[in-house]
Amino acid sequence: MLPRSLTARRHFLRDCTVGLGKMALGSLLVGAAGGLRTTRADAPANPLAVRPPHFAPQAKAVIHLFMAGAPSQLDLFDYKPKLAEYEGKPIPPEVIGGQRYAFIRADAAVLGPRFKFAKHGQCGAELSEMLPHLAKVVDEITLVKSVRTDQFNHAPAQIFFNTGFSQPGRPSLGSWVLYGLGAETSDLPAFVVMSTGSGISGGAANWSSGFLPSLYTGVRLRNQGDPILNVTSPAGFDRRLERDTLDLVGELNRKRLAEIGDPEIATRIASYEMAFKLQSSAPELMDLSQEDQKTLDLYGAKPAEPSFARACLLARRMIERGVRFVNIYNEGWDAHSDVSGNLKNNCGKTDQASAALVADLKQRGLLDQTLVIWGGEFGRTPMVETNTALGRSLGRDHHPQAYTMWLAGGGMKPGITYGKTDELGFNVVENPVHIHDLQATILHQLGLDHERLTYRYAGRDFRLTDVHGKVVRELLA
Repeated sequence: MLPRSLTARRHFLRDCTVGLGKMALGSLLVGAAGGLRTTRADAPANPLAVRPPHFAPQAKAVIHLFMAGAPSQLDLFDYKPKLAEYEGKPIPPEVIGGQRYAFIRADAAVLGPRFKFAKHGQCGAELSEMLPHLAKVVDEITLVKSVRTDQFNHAPAQIFFNTGFSQPGRPSLGSWVLYGLGAETSDLPAFVVMSTGSGISGGAANWSSGFLPSLYTGVRLRNQGDPILNVTSPAGFDRRLERDTLDLVGELNRKRLAEIGDPEIATRIASYEMAFKLQSSAPELMDLSQEDQKTLDLYGAKPAEPSFARACLLARRMIERGVRFVNIYNEGWDAHSDVSGNLKNNCGKTDQASAALVADLKQRGLLDQTLVIWGGEFGRTPMVETNTALGRSLGRDHHPQAYTMWLAGGGMKPGITYGKTDELGFNVVENPVHIHDLQATILHQLGLDHERLTYRYAGRDFRLTDVHGKVVRELLA
């Protein structure tokens, strides 16, 4: 039994009509509304309701094609004839500048380009022979050759790209977008994640909502079988019984939410309702028999075969249905050995579908309002990685100082090449684009000011770009 003094204190704080309990609850509810108390005074009761952007957006949705493992920019996008000239010779010490690597010595020999390059389109952008399909839409893309990051290992670099921080626990880019703009669909998750490779080093931290309410977390959609685990009703559990059960559970949850204001209860309510709707909307989404053969051939997709091509086609279908943010992770680009074979394999799986996505969105009038992003977490070294103990030869190590990405649609300036690296492709020498700059630019195209999109947590306002980043306006149409 509690001492009389504690009983009296509890009674005073909880039950007494003086108002302290109501004041505390009000404070909790303000914070529970998605952390919007100091940032978005217009926050609606429904945390997923559509919210106005900070300014007129150029894009409404994002499809992020994440090439996990880091493609070699030197063999795909950033042609350096000097590499061929220096091949087999140690890279000049003045180029390295004291940089250390995990798997190679700083004086490792230079490795020349593995493939032929040619200029394409009216813009004359140089692309590797490994990207014949991208060459057909090169006038639609914005090629950025001066991307740089702070991280040189896969998991921290992937998490850094997606959350602006190298350790798990921060909200992902998709979560920030959903938090800032809300959802335009109530039948599908507004932030969807798919994986078409062998696994993702950074794991679920890449699409986590971090300290934002978990309502904003990305929903993993499987590429085969049931699109979402456990969404199918068990045998003997009909639609009416399920609806009645959800209504009862929802009523209890809403009462509890009104009592304590925990945003995770709102997440639970929304998750149950979404699961109910997904039982009909998800199978319809995944049914590619609705697509004509011409479209399937454009992507190189087979309706029942899991592949990157199928994921890209599904992404387009999601955008048509109001999904706000789609992540497709394609793992397997980590070419510590046989960079040539690695690129042949991965480009063979991804080039056609990536280009088809751009072309398909354009012909349907969706490219202007959809921002497509393609790239990895960092680049690869100009130096060769050869290690007999590990069975590695003719590979490239991790390289955070400079790499290439491309973007298309969503108000980006098409047909331009931005940024430049030195003659060996080691350092950026013109128009550097830090990851935080890229994040700021993506948010800007969606009508969000990266400095104003904040969430108060642990006593301070956080944002995706931390205290860095600037919009790269030269990339904008």
